[in-house]
Amino acid sequence: MTALALRSLRHRIPAAVATLVAVLLGTALMASFATLVQSAGGAHDDDRELLIIMGAVVGGWGSLIVLFSVASTVGIVAEQRIGEAGLLRTIGATPRQVRALIVYEATAVTLLAAAVGAGVAVFGGRALFDAVQRGGLISTASAYGGGPAALTAAAGVVVLVSVVAAVISSRRANRGPAAFSLRQADVPDRRLPRWRALTGVVLAGSGAVAAVVTVTVTGESADPYAAMQTSGSASIVAGVGLAALAPVLLRAPARALRPLLARSGGGYLATENTTRRPHVFAAMLAPVIVLVSTAVGTLLMVGIDGRTRTAASDPEGVGDTITTINAVVIGMICLFAAIMVVNAAVAAVVHRRAELDRLWRLGATRGQLRAAVVLEAAVVAVVGIVFGLLGSTATAVPYAIVRHEGVLPDGQLWLVPAVAAVAAALAVAAAWGAHRRPDRWKTLRS
Repeated sequence: MTALALRSLRHRIPAAVATLVAVLLGTALMASFATLVQSAGGAHDDDRELLIIMGAVVGGWGSLIVLFSVASTVGIVAEQRIGEAGLLRTIGATPRQVRALIVYEATAVTLLAAAVGAGVAVFGGRALFDAVQRGGLISTASAYGGGPAALTAAAGVVVLVSVVAAVISSRRANRGPAAFSLRQADVPDRRLPRWRALTGVVLAGSGAVAAVVTVTVTGESADPYAAMQTSGSASIVAGVGLAALAPVLLRAPARALRPLLARSGGGYLATENTTRRPHVFAAMLAPVIVLVSTAVGTLLMVGIDGRTRTAASDPEGVGDTITTINAVVIGMICLFAAIMVVNAAVAAVVHRRAELDRLWRLGATRGQLRAAVVLEAAVVAVVGIVFGLLGSTATAVPYAIVRHEGVLPDGQLWLVPAVAAVAAALAVAAAWGAHRRPDRWKTLRS
């Protein structure tokens, strides 16, 4: 079965690359922060606490995004095999064999990507440690101590999550009679899995609870940074929760945009696809939500802290240190989320090449198909921005309240349109570029 899975991967390069990118970058990010925790064991006493906070606590926020992105990518790629699973079963393959093939393929790609990602983290972890040390956050008495233990642990967690996601998705892609699997390839099940719906509700609710706790409990604490501890990760948790509910969240807003877009051929195709097949575009929507929620919420929090911090509220002068830590962590997390937006958009469009080719053969022009792909990405981006901004309020609003700026922060509101523009540009540009990539589109007549 392993040999068959490896041969099968040669014919599924785009899907394999999507999984490889998510796992490789996710492992590199998680393992880099994990090396800080391992380095804390031999660090100077004054530096140990900060390294643990950066590696375990702050790095854990990024790990939540990484694991969600990896599980989502692996799961969606596996569910794209519904039609193939039905065909294999019609020629004699058993459900168990088909499930094993899907899981073996995902495992092979994941193991390779995790190994490479751990190798990248060998240099990334040291670079992160050196950056923290050069920034004056830790003393020169501490030395980098990251090694195989941290790298192996991070890679093992990513591989475990990927394999579990592949197992769950292989069962969904392979359930019922073979004829049902073939029909499901054209009209997939629109119901959100219960475990995913429950996860999304719990995470989104946790972000809301953290916002309430910030205003009612930690905001009243004598520690000026107690509120940051509860609100800092709220937008990340809420964003991941909303992203888990992406298929449900897309349908109604996309339907509301139908009158605006359905006047042209490309717009009609875009509205039909986004309203009737939200499951197809959930992979693109989820990272947009996470990117906007994380970037807007945490960056506004840092801005609020910078404006409201005083010498009286920060007698030990730790504010600059915390700002530097936040900048490093937020930058790495947002970069990973931005790459996932591009990765998901490209994977979604590449998977639909055969569908777009059939539409062309049925009479759609090249311009209409290009417009449909771009408008689909634009609709997904708009919906993702809206829900991402909703998730960002779990951090920005309560922190602005406890720092006495009111419901809305007093400054840096330009970050909202800036982050929204970046997210929309990434999604639309990636979809447009993926649509133009196949050589055969160059021969199509308008």
